[in-house]
Amino acid sequence: MNDIDLVLFDRDGTLIHDVPYNGDPERVRPVDGAREALDLLRARGIGTGVVTNQSGVARGLLSTADVRRVNARVDELLGPFDVWAVCPHGTDDGCHCRKPRPGMILWAAGRLRTQPERIAVIGDIGADMEAARRADALGILVPTAQTRPEEIAAAEHVAADLSTAVRAVLSGPPLGRVLADERPAEAAYDTTGRAR
Repeated sequence: MNDIDLVLFDRDGTLIHDVPYNGDPERVRPVDGAREALDLLRARGIGTGVVTNQSGVARGLLSTADVRRVNARVDELLGPFDVWAVCPHGTDDGCHCRKPRPGMILWAAGRLRTQPERIAVIGDIGADMEAARRADALGILVPTAQTRPEEIAAAEHVAADLSTAVRAVLSGPPLGRVLADERPAEAAYDTTGRAR
């Protein structure tokens, strides 16, 4: 039996290709396998959400309306998500929500009435993993070209891609540090969501 009720994803670099300080919904491009991975979770009754730092708002590079428009496009392409949490603060604002702090994860847990230890957080940088650790959630790192080597080395669980990370969640708590199942997500599960 799976112990995860909710999977929270970082947005930029994890669900969609990272376009720094993007305020244009037309520039939103899902990463390969994102839709299929999310569909697998939803088919199993596992909640999905997004937790995203958007410091461009604090820096004056984006408006909150820009962020809402981009999030709406992500939701249109990959949703519907059960919960969205956005931190608009800068690194020096001292907020409790900006990752690596656990505020957004804990807020999402309360919003969906689940325990943090029943949440998985999938992201592409160390701040995502540290926020998961501080919240007592499971963290799985999916590295990109922007992920620093020390972040990969420090991560408790590392997956080659989003599909592999989601399969690890569906299979139960990962047993190893590097998750290496290379099958496409749809090949790993039948139409009822059971592992093959």
